[in-house]
Amino acid sequence: MTSVGYLVAALFLPLFPMSMLFNRLLARFPRVRSRMGLFLLWPQPGVLMLAILGERPPAWMLWWAAATSVLYALRGVAVRDLSLWTGYMATSAWALLWPAAAFGAFTEGGAALAWQALGLSAPFLLLAWLAGRLESELGAAYAGMCGGLAQTLPRLSGLLVLGVLAAVGTPPVPGFFTLLATTIHALPASAGIALVIVTVWLLWAWSGARILQGFVVGSACADSESGFGSDLGVTAARLLGLAFAALVLAGIGISGEMT
Repeated sequence: MTSVGYLVAALFLPLFPMSMLFNRLLARFPRVRSRMGLFLLWPQPGVLMLAILGERPPAWMLWWAAATSVLYALRGVAVRDLSLWTGYMATSAWALLWPAAAFGAFTEGGAALAWQALGLSAPFLLLAWLAGRLESELGAAYAGMCGGLAQTLPRLSGLLVLGVLAAVGTPPVPGFFTLLATTIHALPASAGIALVIVTVWLLWAWSGARILQGFVVGSACADSESGFGSDLGVTAARLLGLAFAALVLAGIGISGEMT
C-alpha cells in the first residue's frame, strides 16, 4: 500500500518520468480554462496521498524529486514557448513539494502542504491565461517571434513580467517563502538537498530573464507597430493586477508562519 501510495503521489507531485503525463496533457488541452484548471488541481491529489501515508518520504525519493526539479528547470532555460515554459516551471516547482513535505517547512499536516501547492500554482494560472492571450493576438506565444511588447502592449507585458517574477519565486509571493523555509529546514538534515533547491532557484531566475527578454525588451517588430495585436483593456488589467496583489498579500501572510 505504501509503495502504491508513493507511486500515486509521484504522478501528481510529478517525478520523472511520470511527469511527462502532465506535460503531455497540458499540450493536448487547447482551451485556456482547461489549462488553468489543470495547473490548479493537478498537485492536490499528490498532497492528499502524502497526507494519507502520514510519513516522511524516504531520502531516495527526495533526491529523485530534486533531480526532477533540476531537469525541468534546465528545460525551462532552453525553451522559448511560453506555454511549454509554464508547464516545465510548474513541474519543477511541484517536485520541490517533496522536500517541503519531508522537512516540514511550515506547520505539520496535509492542509499546510496543500496551501503551499496552491501558492506555487497560482502564478501559472496567470501565465496560462497570458499565453492564451498572446497566442490569440500574435499567433503564437513564442519569445523572440515579436519582441518589444513593452512598447506595443504595455499592460499585457506588465502583467507578463509580474507573472514570470511570481513563477520564479521572487519575494514576496508565496512560492518565495515556501522555497526559503524548505531550504532553511533542509539545511541541518540534508545540506545536499538544500543546495539543489538553491540551484533550482537560480535556474528559474535565469530562465525567467530569458523568456522575458524575448517578449518584452528590444525594439517592437514592424507588425506590432502597424497594429498587430491589441492590448488588454483597463478593466481586465486592473482585475488581473488585483489578483496579483492578493497573491502578494498571501505571501506576506504566510511569511509569519515560518518557524
